[in-house]
Order: sequence, then structure tokens, then C-alpha cells
Amino acid sequence: MLEMCNNQAAGLRSMLAKAAPRVMAMASHGNQQGELPLLWSLCSTLVGLGYPVAVLDATTAESADNPGLEHLLDDAYSKDGDDCDPLSWTVIPAAHGLQRLCSQPSSDHGLAVDPLAGLFPSFGVIVIYAGTEILTRLLPGSGIAPLLTVTPAKASSVTAYQALKKMLLNAQLRPTVANITSKPLSTSSLADQSPIKKLQECAMTFLDYQFDSLAIRVLQSQKCRSDDMNRLAWRLLENALPLQRHHFEGSH
Repeated sequence: MLEMCNNQAAGLRSMLAKAAPRVMAMASHGNQQGELPLLWSLCSTLVGLGYPVAVLDATTAESADNPGLEHLLDDAYSKDGDDCDPLSWTVIPAAHGLQRLCSQPSSDHGLAVDPLAGLFPSFGVIVIYAGTEILTRLLPGSGIAPLLTVTPAKASSVTAYQALKKMLLNAQLRPTVANITSKPLSTSSLADQSPIKKLQECAMTFLDYQFDSLAIRVLQSQKCRSDDMNRLAWRLLENALPLQRHHFEGSH
């Protein structure tokens, strides 16, 4: 499986220069200790598949000492995005910049995220890491399946349910749910008490919504974890939003 992915990645790399970036999203719901390691693993996996990644981090605000998306929007024709390592990933402060995109008047010709294509032309994937208040305003009805992480922490099912409810009801976003687990997939003991099981039950009871989750086995062998991350990356790529670069670059 891994060899096949590497071969496919070689073909993907040759297409990156011509292809506009794709947008993914990851919902932040108050559990960064579980979310961030998964996000970094996802970025590394995407790079391995041939997709340089820019993470727009809405949990970090731009400033003069820590410039980010807001500054790129102010200097829309900066060439910084063209100078990236073709097999790299980077994290960009984006709290103010994403708020600005959310506040822009809707256009009949594109989406609020379309300007990102002109700002990050050398990247294959743009990951928006933000709370649901940003995601629901920025990506309503886009077809993106934001990554929603459920960890073994007791409160994880509660905050994940709140995020799931907002995305479903406010923006028709159906998330990709990743279940972070240290147990083998065959383990059945205490399964009914697990956070992912509680989330599934609440979603069905209160939202009449049924979903499957992808398991990420953090304490298993490196091969198992790599297989899990590859499955997650391909699932997110299937639902990623291809940007229309000309919408932004053609305006002056």
C-alpha cells in the first residue's frame, strides 16, 4: 500500500505546478493536545503524497512580529508563496485574515476562500484550522468534510458533539471524524463507554445523524499508524475543495 502511494505521489508532484490548491478544514473544539499532533501527522502524510501544505491557523492572531494571512491579503501580489520548498509544509497565523474573508460580500462568481489560490500558488493543499464559528461562515455548503478529532479525553465527546451540531445545522458540513485511540481495533472491552461511541449515540439521538469514524492508532506499530494516516489523507482529499485561481489573480 505504501509503495503504491509513493508511486502515485511521483505522478502528483509533476502536476502540482499547474494545479490550483485544494482546501481542507480541521475543526478546533478545545482539545489542541489531541488535535495538533494529528494535524502535524496529516501535514507530513500529505507532503509524502506530493502535496505541499499551508496551514492557516485561526487559533493564532497575526501581528507585526508574527505576520500571517492578514498581511498577505494586504499585499495580495506578494511572491512569497512562490518561494516555498516544493515538498514542505508551513503554519501561518490566520485569525484576522480568515475573519476578513468571512466578512467579504458573497460573490456570484466564487467562494470566500477563492483569494487563497492566488496567495499560495505553490502549495497543493491549504488546511484551514479554525473553530466552528469560522468554518460555518467561511465554508457553508462547500462540500468540504472538515476533520473532527475525538480523543480519549472525557470531555472530547461533548465538545466534538457541539462542533458537529454547529457544522451540520449552520453550514451543511458533514465532518470526517477521526477517532484517536491507543487500543487495537479488535478491542471490545469498554467500547460502549468510549468518547467516539458516545458521540455517535448523541448524533443519532439528537440530530438523527449517523456517521462512521476513521481510527488513528497512536500506540500501534509505525506501519499501522502510517496506513491509518494515509486513509485519512485520501478521505480528506476526496472531499477537498479545488480553488479557482483565475477568480483572484485576474482582478486588479
